[in-house]
Amino acid sequence: MNRHAKGYKEIENQLGGALLSRLVKKFGGTSVADIDSIINIADRVANTVSEGHKLVVVVSAMGSMTDELIRLVRNVGKCSDAREYDAAISAGEQISSAILSAALRNRGVPARSFLGLQVPIKTDGQHGNARIIRIGTKQLHDCMERGEVPVVAGFQGVSPDGSITTLGRGGSDVTAVALAAALNVDRCDIHTDVSGVYTADPHVVPQARQLETISFDEMMELASSGARVLHIRSVELAKNFKIKVRVASSFNNNPGTLIVSENEVVEKQTVSAISSSHDEAKITLFGLVDGASAAARVFEPLAEANINVDMIVQNLSVEGNEASVTFTVPRGDLNYALETLENLKTQVGYESVAHDAGIAKVSAIGVGMRSHAGVAQQMFSALASKGIAIEAISTSEIKISVLIPEAYTELAVRTLHEAYELHNRK
Repeated sequence: MNRHAKGYKEIENQLGGALLSRLVKKFGGTSVADIDSIINIADRVANTVSEGHKLVVVVSAMGSMTDELIRLVRNVGKCSDAREYDAAISAGEQISSAILSAALRNRGVPARSFLGLQVPIKTDGQHGNARIIRIGTKQLHDCMERGEVPVVAGFQGVSPDGSITTLGRGGSDVTAVALAAALNVDRCDIHTDVSGVYTADPHVVPQARQLETISFDEMMELASSGARVLHIRSVELAKNFKIKVRVASSFNNNPGTLIVSENEVVEKQTVSAISSSHDEAKITLFGLVDGASAAARVFEPLAEANINVDMIVQNLSVEGNEASVTFTVPRGDLNYALETLENLKTQVGYESVAHDAGIAKVSAIGVGMRSHAGVAQQMFSALASKGIAIEAISTSEIKISVLIPEAYTELAVRTLHEAYELHNRK
């Protein structure tokens, strides 16, 4: 047994059981990027089947195919019909599921491809960002009982009126965890181009360590704070249905990282990881009249426009009759947010607006923050020692986030990783 296999065995034993036999395995776009990659995945799946496991496989589109499909749709002009847009950009998963099924059959593994509408994965009618309502499991159960491997196209479902819907970028993760919950399997494996979840981005911090386990709550905070390992909705589903999720590489036998309930985490740390997000833009409104009701007037129209607001700082004048509000929105929504506020300037009641797209959010995350004091002070002191100015702060039970100039992002991540000694732990 190699070192990684032994490590995985130890993790499984600590979590209360032997290796599991009913699994959902999801392979992302980099895992099925070309025919050679698909053949590699087919070999891995065939080996897993030969060990006696029953599988459902979920696949993303090959490589950058979804981006190419989006480009093709946009090249014919603005697509105002969300139904046709979803029908076009979901085609990549149909291709990869069929090709992987064929590759498995060529290896003597009975396999059958399924589209979202064939399962069926029933969603609401919100094209582009649909939510799963119900999953039919009979066909998949029957397929597994016959000794076949269902290969399901991720990212897609079917609306109440029978139209193809998509679950949002990264939605194949959501498909996989939702299927794992519906089928009541033992674990959902998310295979990607990284070996697991790390204490920081290893491209930024070479000393970053791979975590053996991490809690659902920590993973959700990481996903919402810039880590692109998993779609946040997939982690929410896993937590709600108590589905163990393993993040592992498609290209090696590293045991990966298990995402589990907090009481199953092997080692609880005050801070488990540092993350960063460049997808941020800051907006400040000055001279808001009637300061007590300012926040409601600002954020109601933004919510109606489906613009997500993250960090918020409000300052009231001494008299309380005037305020300024600073908040962040996704960088891609900046112009839309500014336009929305400008169109409602009289209703919102502000004098002027400033904005800055050259900022980033850096976060320290860990369940141990609930019971340890001084974590925030340690962050602020470490950043100050490097001359990094903090423009806004937000906190939760297990996360502290700061807004800083984007140029200092990597320095901030490295500084905090060292300050919390994440690279020294065994």
